[in-house]
Amino acid sequence: MTKLSVNINKIATLRNARGGNMPNLLKVSTDIENFGAQGITIHPRPDERHIKYNDARDLKSIVKTEYNIEGNPNPKFIDLVLEVKPTQVTLVPDAIDAITSNAGWDTIKHYDFLKEVIDTFKRNGIRTSIFVDPSSKIIENAAKIGTDRIELYTESYTHDYNLATNEEEKHKAIEAFIVAAKTANSVALGINAGHDLSLNNIKYFKDNIPNLLEVSIGHALICESLYFGLENVVNMYLNKLK
Repeated sequence: MTKLSVNINKIATLRNARGGNMPNLLKVSTDIENFGAQGITIHPRPDERHIKYNDARDLKSIVKTEYNIEGNPNPKFIDLVLEVKPTQVTLVPDAIDAITSNAGWDTIKHYDFLKEVIDTFKRNGIRTSIFVDPSSKIIENAAKIGTDRIELYTESYTHDYNLATNEEEKHKAIEAFIVAAKTANSVALGINAGHDLSLNNIKYFKDNIPNLLEVSIGHALICESLYFGLENVVNMYLNKLK
């Protein structure tokens, strides 16, 4: 079964809006795990506009499933990950002023930098993943860098799938990701995926991507929970990922 890791950034955004501790990020994380999710993901940014660096530290003793910290590996982020030692670190090349992640790594151009960072995390026993577009060349180079996994950046899939009106258009939306997954399998890279995945498009993606290990879902899941409730939505995702 593909694991569900819930990104709780939006919970932190809601808490920060009033400056207090409602909702309680730590309790929500525990509840999400109790509802059946197999992981918790956070994405701290330098301005701490949602997840704060202290949240990352506090969650270490709370998360009992897989703990994934993602972000751009600047010195402060690297120090945080080495201090917390999560289950997995996902490297994302987001700019400081980016509203959300909007591109994968160029593993050819940034080979030396990524290799140095990946080596540092692996020496400290942290599983590594690189956020990438569905490109075979990029994925093959990610394997040469030495990462354990890649995370497929799925925005183009979700956009095209949500507009699709027939099976041919659905297949066209996912075709590049199937090729990318086969490439990853051929070079022994684990496959994660994330960005704009939702209840509407997750099952088709999971059913067509061979050996999909984990999906990280935050924004859509929290939005859907406003209508259906957090426990219900977590279990709706789990059912679609079976």
